[in-house]
Amino acid sequence: MTIQIWIYYALAVLVLTASPGPSSLLCMTKGVTAGWRPAATTALGSLTAITCILTLSFTGLGVIIASSEWVFSIIKWAGAGYLIYLGVTCLMSTQESYTKVKEESQAATKSHYFSGFIVGASNPKAIVFFTALFPQFIAIDAPLMSQYLIFASTFVILELSWLLFYAYLGARSSNWLLAKGRAKVFNRLTGGVFIGAGALLSLTNRT
Repeated sequence: MTIQIWIYYALAVLVLTASPGPSSLLCMTKGVTAGWRPAATTALGSLTAITCILTLSFTGLGVIIASSEWVFSIIKWAGAGYLIYLGVTCLMSTQESYTKVKEESQAATKSHYFSGFIVGASNPKAIVFFTALFPQFIAIDAPLMSQYLIFASTFVILELSWLLFYAYLGARSSNWLLAKGRAKVFNRLTGGVFIGAGALLSLTNRT
């Protein structure tokens, strides 16, 4: 792989990872409502899922998934349903205010990681993107493992950096929400955004 090919790949991934999506929205929301550490845990869950998608696409399994209408639909509707569920949960919340975040239990930490993983894994567009992306950069006459490690490490660094950035933005703005009544406003706002994101995801197709 030449440095020029890597630069082109890095630029493509930079555009992908910098664009706000369900995972970045979830990380920011967790940062606001739960604090920096839970948001970072959520980011790690999302990163794990998307890295798995990257690996499947690199090995060729992503082509099978992306070309299967019913598999694509299952992933799409699962993701849309979960985002809408998060939105409805926020809208139905009766919480009026937030308090300073305390140390969380191991079960809560796992819950944050799991929610990040579900949102990251249920975005079918990631499968289509990676399936279309890798053939453009893979050199068939060079060792595949070394190329995979370079591609994967570049993606992981950029994706994690952006997710943690959104988590940090959320955590930094959390003090504003400590005033009474602002939690309700924030829940209504994020609930609507999550439902909107779920509705948009449900309209996606393989093309």
